Amino acid sequence: MNLISDQLQGILDTLPGKPGCYIMKNSSGNIIYVGKAISLRSRVRSYFHESADLHPRTRQMVAAISDIEWIVVDSELEALILEMNLIKKHRPFYNIRLKDDKRYPYIKVHWQDPFPKVTVTRRMEDDGSRYFGPYTSVWAVHQTLDVLRKIFPYLTCDRVITGQDKRACLYYDIKLCCAPCIGMINQHDYRQMINDLCRFLEGKTTPILNRLSNEMEEAAEELKFEKAATIRDQIRAIDHVVEKQKVISSDQTDSDVIAMARSDGEACVQIFFIRSGKLIGREYFILEGTEEAKDTEIIEEFLKQFYSDASNVPSQVLLPNEIEEAAIIRQWLKTRRGGKKVDIRVPHRGNAHQILGLAKDNAIETLKALRSQWEADTNKQTEALADLQRAFSLDEAPNRIECYDISNIQGTSSIGSMVVFTQGVPNKKLYRKFNIKSVSGPDDFASMEEVLTRRFRRWQSAQENLEVGAKKDEAFAILPDILLVDGGKGQLSRAVKVIDAFGLNGKFQIAGLAKQEEELFFPNNPISVKLEKHSQGLYLIQRIRDEAHRFAITAHRNKRTKVGIASQLDKIPGIGPTRRKILLTQFGSIEGILHASDEELLAVKGITAQVVENMRNFLE
Repeated sequence: MNLISDQLQGILDTLPGKPGCYIMKNSSGNIIYVGKAISLRSRVRSYFHESADLHPRTRQMVAAISDIEWIVVDSELEALILEMNLIKKHRPFYNIRLKDDKRYPYIKVHWQDPFPKVTVTRRMEDDGSRYFGPYTSVWAVHQTLDVLRKIFPYLTCDRVITGQDKRACLYYDIKLCCAPCIGMINQHDYRQMINDLCRFLEGKTTPILNRLSNEMEEAAEELKFEKAATIRDQIRAIDHVVEKQKVISSDQTDSDVIAMARSDGEACVQIFFIRSGKLIGREYFILEGTEEAKDTEIIEEFLKQFYSDASNVPSQVLLPNEIEEAAIIRQWLKTRRGGKKVDIRVPHRGNAHQILGLAKDNAIETLKALRSQWEADTNKQTEALADLQRAFSLDEAPNRIECYDISNIQGTSSIGSMVVFTQGVPNKKLYRKFNIKSVSGPDDFASMEEVLTRRFRRWQSAQENLEVGAKKDEAFAILPDILLVDGGKGQLSRAVKVIDAFGLNGKFQIAGLAKQEEELFFPNNPISVKLEKHSQGLYLIQRIRDEAHRFAITAHRNKRTKVGIASQLDKIPGIGPTRRKILLTQFGSIEGILHASDEELLAVKGITAQVVENMRNFLE
């Protein structure tokens, strides 16, 4: 083991022998590991014993520790909860953690509202709403909501529901809203429908079907045949969905079945949601930091991290292995379930064991599919970067590629965009947009010159700041390996001018990309280069160019939205205050102008065909 610093030795000597959490930091002050212990003194000191048999990854972590903080709590349960919260907040590199856990979506039912809506969110809050999830796919969530809305036509608009509106929206006509806005359903019945939706998501369909069947019969007896037919269609829709839910067991216990597969340092956990004996859904989760962890450790960390955010805890959790922390996790899950008992067990025979095997098979196949996809993507990126290395005559494959584009309509509200790709994938946190300040009119060449001048001026400032120890701005502090400008020789010449002015000639490669023939133009070379058609290098260049264009257009559109109606018209070439007044007087609004025919617009005094074209380009 490495020698322990005096500061670290002092910390180890003063550790309390009480339960709590310990927080390990590196020399930069970053949290690299969070753990819990019944005795902080015994657990933390064990990492530094000469005889400690540590895995290489753990040994690497210990070598990086420069400081240790601890928090004392009253019980092991409190330590467990604190550890989970700290890991979720800081996501330390050496902890096992759910991959991209902040992105998981939930279905949110706004139960606290008089007429609850159903939306998708990525955060659970204590706001009176009901939540279902987490799910791993936003697409799957929206697919679920599409089905739900056909069965339970909940409202989606922002109207204040009084029941007195004169007419409903289109969704009522196509049977995707029950129109409480016009009084077609009262508040009690609407909330009953939303409650049914919640129970449906919980897999409790039998009580819903029984109640709906009774309501259908009562409506028929009262000769309310239209209402009876509506309920009948609802019952059929529910039956259609339920038929697809696989009957797993005659046991009516609600269970989550958890299995795992591992390969090359990756761990995939598959979870089956069984409610009232039926498989109502399944999700998979990838965990990071699992390279040297035992299976039991991974399962323990998954349980803690998944159920800390899960909207529902069942009465039974089936696991593939016994876990050391079963007792304390069981105690914690009981608190998450409102004081109701949660059984954690490993089935070794019978139907439950077979279900666990099915989940295991799914985990293996999911991990295989994901790895194949990742490898394919990685191979494509490697191939693309190799193509660009050859095209740009680089000694190594490019790591950072920047691309710039200009967006304007007739020279108004000009925006410059900068997008950054690292290792062949977009690095959106480094994207930047530039409001053009020094150029008037549609001069993309001058606009490009301004954008690049500001970019490299920021690079200069970043270098000066680094010398005084300021934090590095990664968007500007690092030079690219390849710089692309969206345009041909004209844009390229302005870019070269800026690079020469900053003394950066030869620091990186630069090219202009002409859209027509997908040609690359290089400085001082009249002959363009065309990458091989269908090559990965060409696809990557096109993707980077399209991303720069998309980002510029989006920024430009947002900027224009902030401009008032009058000023929008004022910025159109050929439209001054007098013509603006005439147009608004005659057509009433921007929408009226847009819907007017060319003949109607040309009939306005002073409006020419060119002005009409300018208006169409700008307003549309």
